[in-house]
Formats: sequence, C-alpha cells, structure tokens
Amino acid sequence: MAKENRTRNCFNANTYNFFNLSFVSIHMNRRAFSKGLIGVCGTGLLTGLYAWQMEPKWLEFVNHKLSIKNLPLKLKGKTLMQISDMHVGNRFDYNFLIESLKKAASYKPDFVVYTGDYVSYENDEQIKQLRTVLKSAVLGNIATVGILGNHDYGVNWSEDRVADLVTNELNNAGITLLRNEKQNVAGLTIIGLDDYWGTNFNPSSVLATIDASQANVVLCHNPDVCDLDIWKGYQGWILAGHTHGGQCKPPFLPPPLLPVKNKRYTEGEIDLEDGRHLYINRALGHLWQVRFNVRPEITLFELA
Repeated sequence: MAKENRTRNCFNANTYNFFNLSFVSIHMNRRAFSKGLIGVCGTGLLTGLYAWQMEPKWLEFVNHKLSIKNLPLKLKGKTLMQISDMHVGNRFDYNFLIESLKKAASYKPDFVVYTGDYVSYENDEQIKQLRTVLKSAVLGNIATVGILGNHDYGVNWSEDRVADLVTNELNNAGITLLRNEKQNVAGLTIIGLDDYWGTNFNPSSVLATIDASQANVVLCHNPDVCDLDIWKGYQGWILAGHTHGGQCKPPFLPPPLLPVKNKRYTEGEIDLEDGRHLYINRALGHLWQVRFNVRPEITLFELA
C-alpha cells in the first residue's frame, strides 16, 4: 500500500511538473511570438515611412562619362545634364522639384536635356503648375533641349492639345522641344524622338538623316524603342527615362513593376551590343510618392 501511494504521489508530481513546464513553455513562446510580431510590424512601419517620406526626397546626382564619336575637341570635358520624368501634378509636393532644379543649376551645365513626362496630367491645372516649376528650369550654357513623354499627351496618351500646351510652356522657359527633329549646337547633334506611346511617334524620317561622321546623341523617352527596327545603323548613345528605375526595388530582386516590355531596361547604362549604348535615368519625380532602393536622379555626364 505504501509503495502504491509513493507511485501515485510520484505520478502526481511528474504530471504537475509536466503541465507546469508546458504552461511556462507556451507562455514563453507566446511572449516571444508577440515580441517577434511587434518587431516585424515595427520594421515594416519604419520601411514604409522611409519609402514614403525619405527616399522620394533624397536626390542623387549621378556622374557618368559619355564618350561620343567625332566629338569636337572644344566639347571634351563639357557637361551634359539629363533631367527626366518630373511629373508635376497633385500626387506629391512639387516644391521638391523646384528645390532640386535650384541645386542642379549650381552645377552650371553646358548642355541640359530633358527626357519627357513633365506633368502627371489630370486637367489644365497641371499646365499652370508646370509653369510655376519651370521658373526654376535649369538651362545649359550652350544648349537646352527636350522631348515629350507619354504623360505629356494627357489622358490615355492621346491628347495632342495637351502635348502642344506642354511644348509651349517648355519653349517659353527656354527649352527647345525636339519632336522627331534634330539640332546641331557647337558640333554636337542632338536627335529628339517623340514619345513611343503618343500620337506623334515618327522616328524613321529623322533617324535617316543622322550623319555618322558627326557627334550624335539621341533622346528617347521610352527605352523599348531601342528594340524597334528603326535605327538605320545608328551607333552611339541613347538617353532615356520612363521607367523611374522601377521606383521600388527589393534587395537582390528586380523591380516588380516596370512600364516596359523589355525588363532588362531598368536603369543606368546598358550596352545594346550593336554599337549603341543606352542610359536610363531613374527620374526626378514620381507618379506616386514612394521609392525604395531607387533614389531620384539627375545625371551629370562628362563629354569625352
């Protein structure tokens, strides 16, 4: 009987200890889970705050060499600044653009090229907003030219009236718009293609007139145009925008959203392996105020 009681007492004690340890373990696991969940939520909140309020305003001036065949000796070492995709409108505070343009002007560039999407058009209020921003437009000491992007053609990229209004504002600000046209300044020929998605895309005629013995550079808003059979043997640089660099790029992964067919066309320099070199600017503005691992960019090329 005594042995049976000892066994029962031992069993009761072990059972108590088992359930007590299980309760402690569950309690500790729950507490660890809660801490982990709070940590994950906190990290997500901080990342979201950074992507919304910090990186979209963290402008980067990117320096790059631009080696151009047949470039006159007098232009070697000169600077060419590329500004792209300002997207003036109601989707973010465009005072950021004004401040950025003022900083850019301090570099005193020799050439300035604007590669499209000046507005995020909703109505003609954006034309007035653009006029305000362009009071701070950066102008080159030698030349200032630009091309149109798809958003400059208004709703569904189909409003010629909007494109004409944007063109008029740019010309009034001292920016010469090239719409399937070219301009030779001081020995550098700048060829400007109208937007691929707009109503006036007609590159063949101007590309057919390129003189390979001259120094040439092409401005083309949408880099997908590089894959079209239109280039007539052109060899040289193409400066583009449109992609915003994907605007949000997870570490070690490609951007999930790119408005181009060729997903290779994200940002920076790309060798097209046929004598053409493409440079895609990450954009100064944005459609929506969110950026992650893709800072807004103004590019400073040194001509060589």
